[in-house]
Amino acid sequence: MERQAQSGQPASDATLSVLVGAIAEQVAAQVKAELLAQLQGPSRVQPVLLSVKDAGVYLGRSEQSIQHLIFDRELPVVRVGRRVHLDRRDLDTWIEKNKY
Repeated sequence: MERQAQSGQPASDATLSVLVGAIAEQVAAQVKAELLAQLQGPSRVQPVLLSVKDAGVYLGRSEQSIQHLIFDRELPVVRVGRRVHLDRRDLDTWIEKNKY
């Protein structure tokens, strides 16, 4: 069954194109406004010290492989009591050191 406009006439392809274009412009404007609001909002402070798990995510490696690097003294750690943290700058240095 063909779609019909309120006047009882079939809607043309040109009319549909205009409507789709108008909707697309509105969606694009809303997305742009939300992105600008996120960029202009308060910036997130990135922690300098990461847990072993977070360091694994940062380097794209498993938690166990990070523990091996710590045990082999390839990655320096910051110990606070029994907790082990890794400095983000040390991870960046390790990345640079291991580039070909």
